[in-house]
Amino acid sequence: MGNPTPSLSEIGKRVSIRLHEPSGGFRDLLGTLEEIDAVRKKDGSLVSFDHSAIALWKVVPEK
Repeated sequence: MGNPTPSLSEIGKRVSIRLHEPSGGFRDLLGTLEEIDAVRKKDGSLVSFDHSAIALWKVVPEK
């Protein structure tokens, strides 16, 4: 992948992002990257995230 975080070129693409939780552990976001720091989930909700919390991410194929 090369990029430690999503960039402007990934906006509009479907992504999977694994985030470090402050209390320990991880959580995953799956949806369309709407903004450099926000993913639109399939239920329509927009979830913001902190780039510094990203453990892993990738562009995934559309369903």
